[in-house]
Amino acid sequence: MKRTEIGILATSLLLFLLPMFLCSCSQAQETKPENSIPTGKKTLIVYLSRTKNTKTVAQIIHGNVGGILVELELRNPYPENYQQIVAQVAKENERSILPVLKTKIDGIGNYETIFIGFPTWGMQLPPPIKSFLTQNNFKGKTIIPFNTNAGYGIGSSFDKVKELSPNSKILEGFTIKGGVERDGILFVMEGKKKIEVSQKIKEWLIKIGF
Repeated sequence: MKRTEIGILATSLLLFLLPMFLCSCSQAQETKPENSIPTGKKTLIVYLSRTKNTKTVAQIIHGNVGGILVELELRNPYPENYQQIVAQVAKENERSILPVLKTKIDGIGNYETIFIGFPTWGMQLPPPIKSFLTQNNFKGKTIIPFNTNAGYGIGSSFDKVKELSPNSKILEGFTIKGGVERDGILFVMEGKKKIEVSQKIKEWLIKIGF
């Protein structure tokens, strides 16, 4: 076979294989990451946690849906003493004081699904969560609240989330009993309790479409 013919054959083979190669590259780029939620939307999980119970629930949710996990922190942290924090939070609620957050989330507008977790404080939404909802624009976002409490329920907290997010889609929230700090019962999300909570969270996520 002449050199010219070999060159023509090689060129023809290259032109035949090139579309197949480009197609496979395109399909590889379109493959969804393993941790993406069913809709493929960007997910943010934000939580406030004092005794680490809400933090554990947030981590379990993160393990199921992926996304970015962020703990809210204050510029001036609350006191460690239980009675002192109760008094400070009561004052903030009474005077509509919104504590300044230390946590800043870059590109928060890019997230379409936002889980927001918190404990029940005084049967209300904790002031730092009010700060977070007030200082950010969640128009058109899907917000999903989750909560731990001392056994008295969510109080007005879920309703307050809706009030502060009037232009958002609010899905059914999740709530579970955690510790009872007043009685010295702090972190409880371990062992058998953690297994039970994990199962309940999975059932809840399936119920709301995840």
